[in-house]
Amino acid sequence: MKNFNLYGSSPVLLTDLYELTMAYGYWKTGVETKEAVFSLFFRELPFGGGYCIACGLELLCSVFESFRFGDDDCAYLRTLRGSDGLRMFDDRFIEYLSALRLTCDVDAIPEGTVVFPHEPLVRVSGPLLQCQIVESIVLNIVNFQTLIATKAARICQAAQGESVLEFGLRRAQGFDGALAASRASYIGGCAGTSNVLAGKLFGIPVKGTHAHSWVMSFDDELESFHAYARAMPNNCIFLVDTYDTLDGVRNAVEAGKWLRSHGHSMAGIRLDSGDFVSLSREARKILDSAGFTDAVIVGSNELDEYRISELKKQGARIAVWGVGTRLVTSHDYPALGGVYKLTAVRRPGEPWRYTVKLSEEAAKTTIPGIVQVRRYRSGDCFACDVMYDIGLGIDDRAAVMHRIDDGSACNIPEYGGSEDLLVPVLRNGELVYTIPSIGDIRARAGSQLSWLPDGIRRLSDPDEYPVGLEPELARLKEKLVHKAR
Repeated sequence: MKNFNLYGSSPVLLTDLYELTMAYGYWKTGVETKEAVFSLFFRELPFGGGYCIACGLELLCSVFESFRFGDDDCAYLRTLRGSDGLRMFDDRFIEYLSALRLTCDVDAIPEGTVVFPHEPLVRVSGPLLQCQIVESIVLNIVNFQTLIATKAARICQAAQGESVLEFGLRRAQGFDGALAASRASYIGGCAGTSNVLAGKLFGIPVKGTHAHSWVMSFDDELESFHAYARAMPNNCIFLVDTYDTLDGVRNAVEAGKWLRSHGHSMAGIRLDSGDFVSLSREARKILDSAGFTDAVIVGSNELDEYRISELKKQGARIAVWGVGTRLVTSHDYPALGGVYKLTAVRRPGEPWRYTVKLSEEAAKTTIPGIVQVRRYRSGDCFACDVMYDIGLGIDDRAAVMHRIDDGSACNIPEYGGSEDLLVPVLRNGELVYTIPSIGDIRARAGSQLSWLPDGIRRLSDPDEYPVGLEPELARLKEKLVHKAR
């Protein structure tokens, strides 16, 4: 597993201040070693879609393994002041943090798995202080990478098997956001990235040729294409819309003939502006009539799943889609909104006390317990997911689950197999999970999507995938809600 830390030390202070103030409060009141269970989940599917792709676990494992308060972290914490001007944390607490080593258990749904609202993507169990103090970074990693992997999967679905390249580095939210987006985009189905550091760190194929500035730096376009062909004969996709697009295609053909005469081939052309439908059709005719039937047409310029779908419906002859801003920034849905909630707590050796957070909205009332997710399959499709408490267990013969929104009972569809989704990742702070290669994670995402019914995968107005609670867990939740009120 690679260490993705780009800041030179453990990112232990990449947290919200209230995590540290709560940790201090736990320590001061002597409850820091209480055992707790927290679950990370989201309540609403992004993009008006029917699914999400879980992502971010590998980086999360790296963070957990390197989680240390170094001397410089402790020195900084000594400088923090409260509203009275006095130090916020005393030296004994800072010494406690400097010696802290995570001893949590972590269970998680593997990256590349399709997931749905209210399901725990990550479950953290262990000393209350430790579980609390990792909240912000766990949410930061999983929320963003899950969102971008999902967006990438939708864009690749719209491309209908044609290659999608991630070109978002220059518009991403910081260089670390760009790296996370490149990784998540590849897992979601993109064929490559323009981000060279992401290629190095994660083993993602890197793609790219030249920009308008290359063409403009020469006296004329044809000269620029010939110069590029001489410099990079094995990487020639010519950007043809600097001046006049169709003249640019003809100039690319001339450069392509030179390449062919020297034993090379023109890979294709790129359109970055204009009417993609008419221009790509005309460009295809020019290329084909000149004998460059294998040259691809790449399209780039504010693309997303909706625009790609529309262009394909209108007959655009684009075979490779370069998608940047609207992918890496998740332009139309900027945050997943995952939350990290306490679901059980106890003093060591005592029974668990299950907890709920109430809300006027039924869907926002949390699910208590130490929750696992069982996924049922029917034929060649996923049928439904049922959440259950590992202490209460689950009876597959019950064939009933309770909806999360209103608690009503419904039947589990007939199924031919099942699996539990959360797997052990850390035990007592030690990694017990074998991190798959990024290629294997990407392949898992593709396979998982193929198991979803077509109605769930629709880009707009999808069917709702059935997710519910096992009956005993539903009754426990109802009991705790009634007691809390």
